[in-house]
Amino acid sequence: MKDLLLTKIRLSTYFWIFFGLFLLLSYLLPQQKFDSGALALFSVNSFLYGFYISPILGAQKSRIDALHQSVRSEANALFSMVLSLKKLPDDLHDKLQGMIEDYIHIKLDHGGINGGEKQYEALITYCVDYEGKHKAQVDEVLKSIVANQQNRTTFNMLMGGKVFANEWHIMLILFSITLGFILLIQASDLFILHVVRALLCTGLTMLVLNLVKLSTLTHKKAKQMWEPLIKLVKTNFYRID
Repeated sequence: MKDLLLTKIRLSTYFWIFFGLFLLLSYLLPQQKFDSGALALFSVNSFLYGFYISPILGAQKSRIDALHQSVRSEANALFSMVLSLKKLPDDLHDKLQGMIEDYIHIKLDHGGINGGEKQYEALITYCVDYEGKHKAQVDEVLKSIVANQQNRTTFNMLMGGKVFANEWHIMLILFSITLGFILLIQASDLFILHVVRALLCTGLTMLVLNLVKLSTLTHKKAKQMWEPLIKLVKTNFYRID
């Protein structure tokens, strides 16, 4: 699955980029002295921003944990399928294992909803249409293939659980207002206070970037979910991890 260029940059790199940017803006932007009413609005906005983004961030982390579990469950199911193929003659064994490998490769290459759908349907069709003398064993494999559909359904549902556009709109509005207040609010011209201002702005921005990477599954934690399937193919179905 192709990622946007901006999602390929490491979060640690983003931190220093934004810290330098906000430190520069802290010196360049004119500072304003806000009255009590404006400061009250700032407090309410900051509270709403934290209140809104926290559960969404937690939900995306839980989503990735669930995706890890779903991929591992499917890897276990495919591992069991290939083990059951050992009872079949070599030609039939190689045919079915090859189809399973093709499915895994396509799933890893695309990584999105319904990845490898055609390959999986072809595997089911082959087993359903098989009429040879090993039909009983192939039917047992077919049962495992059909049972694994639950893992695939769960995976596809979780893949579709991104942050919605309207949620992004609300978060970005609250984020922009909070950021603007921090950069413009009048404070002492001490260097350490400019650093604190830049760190606050950077921290707020990193929260949004973390959420973007979690939602788009480009976070390092998300990419690790494929390891059971990768290990399965690399070891020729001898190991999962």
